[in-house]
Formats: sequence, C-alpha cells, structure tokens
Amino acid sequence: MSERSSIPSAPRKRPKPLAIDVRVPAQALSYPVVVGCCVLSRLGEELRQRHGSASRVAVISDDHVFPLHGEAAIRSLEAQGFAVTPVVVPAGEASKQVAVLVDVVDQLLKAGLGRRDAVVALGGGVIGDLAGLAAALFMRGIPVIQCPTSLLAQVDASVGGKVAVDLAAGKNLLGAFHFPLAVLIDPELLATLDDRQLASGLAEMLKHGALFSAEHFQHLVDAADAFFGRDYDVIAPLIATSVGLKAACVGRDPWEQSDAGKGRVLLNFGHTLGHAIEAASNYELAHGEAVALGMLASARVARAKGIAGADLEVTLRDAFARLRLPTDLDVWLSGERGAAVERMLGQDKKRSGGQLSFVVIARLGEPSVLSLHVRELLALARRSG
Repeated sequence: MSERSSIPSAPRKRPKPLAIDVRVPAQALSYPVVVGCCVLSRLGEELRQRHGSASRVAVISDDHVFPLHGEAAIRSLEAQGFAVTPVVVPAGEASKQVAVLVDVVDQLLKAGLGRRDAVVALGGGVIGDLAGLAAALFMRGIPVIQCPTSLLAQVDASVGGKVAVDLAAGKNLLGAFHFPLAVLIDPELLATLDDRQLASGLAEMLKHGALFSAEHFQHLVDAADAFFGRDYDVIAPLIATSVGLKAACVGRDPWEQSDAGKGRVLLNFGHTLGHAIEAASNYELAHGEAVALGMLASARVARAKGIAGADLEVTLRDAFARLRLPTDLDVWLSGERGAAVERMLGQDKKRSGGQLSFVVIARLGEPSVLSLHVRELLALARRSG
C-alpha cells in the first residue's frame, strides 16, 4: 500500500482510550479491545499484565508497516523486560500463503520461543491473519495480541478471533479460531495509510451500520471529511462503535455455529459476492472496495426477492460515493469478469449442497439470510433490462 507522512509528533491532549470487552462464552477467552491515540505505547504493559509468564515475544509485521511502527512496538515490549524478535514478511496478500506461514513458524522456533511466550501481530488484515494463525499452530497455540495498523483491520479483521491463510482454491481456506489476549487500536496509525485503504476500512464500518445501526451508518457518511482529514478525535469513537457492534455479534456466536440469521454469519453481508469479485480482480480491488460492490449486489437481490425497495440500493450507492468507494457493480457481472466471479463463487467455503447462505437487509438495521444457488444469485444481482 502507499504510505503517507509519519505520525505527527506534536503533543496534544487526547481523550482517554475507549475499552470494549469482547465476551466469549468460555470466560477465559474473553478479551479487551482498547481504542485510543497512543495505545501502541501500552503494548508491553498489556502483555505483561495479561501474560506475565512470557519472556520472549515475536513481533510479526510486514516490510511496509515495520519501518513505520516496529520501533515503537519493540521499545514498549523491551521496557517490560521482554526479549523481542521481529519477523518481517513482504507486504500484501501474497504473504497469506502456506509457505510463508511455515517460514514464520520456523523463525519462531529459531528465535527460541516456547509455549509460555507470545506473538504480536503488527500490521493490517494480512498480518493479523498470518500472525494469528502462526500463534494458533505454534506448539499447539500461544497467545497473540493484535495491533492493527489499517482501518480495515482495526474495525474488522482484528476482532473476532478468525485467522487464516489462502489456498490456490480461494481465500481463508486454511484457518482456525484463535482469540487474542487483547486488541490495541490506535487511530493515529492511520496517518500513514493512503486514502484508498482508508476507504476500504470505511466499507466494513458501513457494513456494521447497515446490519445493526442506521444511526451509525449515517454518522459515518456525515463524518467523511473528518476521516479523510484524519481528525482522530472524531474517528476514535466511530471506530469504537463499529467494534462494539461487531463484538456484540461475535459474542453471540464466537465459533460461527448458530443457524443462519442468528449469529456471526450476518457479518458476511457483502462478502459472499465481494470475495469472489476481489479474487476475480486478481486482488487489484481492495477488500473493502469489493465488499462495497457485494453490498450493492445484496440490495439488488433483496429487491428482486421483494424484501427491500429500490431506495436501499440508492442509499448504499450514495454512501459509497461519499466515502470514495466504487459503485460500478455491473462490470463485474458480465463477460470474462462475470465468468471469473461465477467460478470463484463455486469455490466459496460456506456453500452447502450447491447453495450459498446470502445475507441481505430489508432496510438499514434489518438483516436476514437467504439460501441461493450460485447461478440464481448472479441472475438476481445483474441489472434487469
């Protein structure tokens, strides 16, 4: 990803960090999400408080993020007496593969980490997934603290305990549930993120609003200038609200075992078709851009099924345009691109008996789940004459 200038160093008074508890039925697996400026400096204290038996820590990051934020993370950990080993991989989706995962685990072994030690995931969604899965597998599982540095990772990937790498057949097909010790979300880290990646994270925040809170949805649209202007005092509570909405859903169904429509399957809103579009683009589309297109498709399907009116697609389209997200869905549903999307949908890991669970909303805040065949889904999503 492209990077902006470094985080401003001028001191100014900041609101206190906001803390959110993510509850998992097994109480020992519950964890805090702390949202606030400069919380990365608390990394060492949080790990010492929550896992005092550790002596060694691996900070897993990528070659874009580590030069920006690695020193601050290591300094905080070393101040608490931890021996720190950085593990840096190439930035990008290509690092979410089995060969990289095995290499990371091998580096943990060479660094002398043991079963009482820990991993820190410092980066975006790719690093959160890769580091989280490495921690889940290493010696049958060691703790991980998630320190997400992209908006997408802050509001989505770092919260919920899902960790995975990709296979040739599709995204996230080799993975596990591995709940973190804690998630530390520092909005000021977004200073180094380009506007396109910021918009990608906003798509996930809009998803939370579309599913659970029309008020949050509208607040995000109204705060567009604040986000792209990096007004952290406005951004921090909106991030906390999105995390809270997702955490409430995750807490009801942490292992995604509830019946369709009753658990975290709802968080797939926009993702079923979005993942297929993302893969069909050879990942030239950012994740949030593809999810936005997937949400537009969902609005069309809901209208075709008599669940929603035409105004829903208009509402979503206007919000995406305001937050600098794509709205041209049709180019991905026909020709060679449409055929590639159909192939990717056929590999969806959530399909059952040729059917897909497809999340729609009747209006903002009112989700439900349909069971559709791939070809039926595409037919409903294509604009009718």
